[in-house]
Amino acid sequence: MIQKLVAPIFAAGLAATFATAPLHAQGKPDAKADAAKEAPAEIPPPNVSVTKHSGTFNGKSISYTATASETYLTDAKGKPTAAIFSTAYVKDGKDTNRPVTFLYNGGPGSGSLWLHMGAFGPKRVAIPSDARDDGAPPYPLIANPHSLLDVTDIVFIDPVGTGFSRALGDTDPKTFWGVTADAKSIDQFIRKWLSTNNRWNSPKYIGGESYGTTRSAALVKELEGSYNDVGLNGIILISTVLDFALGSEAPGNELVYVTNLPSMAATAWYHNKVANKPADVAAFVEEARQWAIGPYLTALARGQKLPAAERAQIRTQLARYTGLSEDYLEKADLRVVPDRFYKELLRDRGVTVGRLDSRYTGKDYDNAGEGPDNDPSFYGIDASYTAAMNAYAREDLKFDTPKQYVTIGGVSDWDWRIGGRDDNAYLNLAPNIGKALRENSGLRVFVGQGWYDFATPFFAAEYSLQRTGIPQDRIQYHYYDAGHMMYVREADLVKLTDDVRGFIRQGTTGR
Repeated sequence: MIQKLVAPIFAAGLAATFATAPLHAQGKPDAKADAAKEAPAEIPPPNVSVTKHSGTFNGKSISYTATASETYLTDAKGKPTAAIFSTAYVKDGKDTNRPVTFLYNGGPGSGSLWLHMGAFGPKRVAIPSDARDDGAPPYPLIANPHSLLDVTDIVFIDPVGTGFSRALGDTDPKTFWGVTADAKSIDQFIRKWLSTNNRWNSPKYIGGESYGTTRSAALVKELEGSYNDVGLNGIILISTVLDFALGSEAPGNELVYVTNLPSMAATAWYHNKVANKPADVAAFVEEARQWAIGPYLTALARGQKLPAAERAQIRTQLARYTGLSEDYLEKADLRVVPDRFYKELLRDRGVTVGRLDSRYTGKDYDNAGEGPDNDPSFYGIDASYTAAMNAYAREDLKFDTPKQYVTIGGVSDWDWRIGGRDDNAYLNLAPNIGKALRENSGLRVFVGQGWYDFATPFFAAEYSLQRTGIPQDRIQYHYYDAGHMMYVREADLVKLTDDVRGFIRQGTTGR
């Protein structure tokens, strides 16, 4: 059931308008005319659409209000600097004790459509669950009974440069494109939303996928790092990347090989490239974890002083876990970067495996290259999500705009600086989560990882969160039989939503 409501829209910070004056008699242009040409364009009022809906989620019938809207961020003088597009789903009845969860995706430069239309929103796009591509439109847009609306209100946020969000007036959008600047903009949005909707004392969760987990680690510092705190009940990390050194392929960084090895083992297992294949992927992965952090790391750390006999033993074991030949591994000096792995694992079958989800396979122009032409696990799903979000915003949410929803790639020149020289020599946001856990005894962290994800490998997520200074008793890990966007596999959509639902219930007293 959908009913369009009339919402009051208030103009904010409108620029002054100018009229072009007639020319002087002698033919010289009027100074006012020149001023009009140079004046900034007028900033229109925020675009807001409010609709009424109902649905059944986790077996419960819920009536809710959807607000698809622009929220204007402002500078210190109150001037609008950016319009943040968000979609808020709030259960009818004005229960300010009900949890509210703020969700976003990653990139940086990605809109929130993936979590919105794939996992947690009231509707989702249905695509093949077995790692086949999504084909051509029309793509089914169906009710999502697994949405979290039975336990929490949800606000999907698109950072500046993504979705329908944009800089306003003469503000340079790059003002918002950086680890800290981005977090500050989302912090301002959340504080405005809480004030507008009288939800300051509600249980609160933030969550993101991929770079969205990085954003969460930066955001928790903005929300809870001062005396003007926004207290949180939980952080939801889906496909986690916090320590960027772990993914660096710079010469000399041995950890990139160690943290990717268990993902290679899972992928070799999935594609039947493991001799005497174990029955259970989780057990094989655990074996690979222990070998990677033990004998393999030790061997790599010994460098050229590794004795020949030990090298041969490591090479044999590495072949077992990766599914690659010992000859290839010797040529690679026992160090295989993911891009090479995607191409080499199934070279004998003439196909590559995906980066976001290595269950997917793709056909390259030829079979001779060192790396794949493209990622089959991304071009296999992007058209369906793009079509679904653009159609859903206009048809169901009644958000009237001539703009195209920017799914990904809407930013450039990202500022990765998080502090002084030493901070950026080791770009790691995990300590922010450790500090927040130490200073907020009620805060808990959910970590969800896919076995077949090379964009944010599960072992790298574990390694980054299990180091000193990060309390372990309030972090929970969940694993899925898919990749980066595990919810594209329907069984894992169900598991993910059930796991997050349980996490929110556990963290909210009496619910």
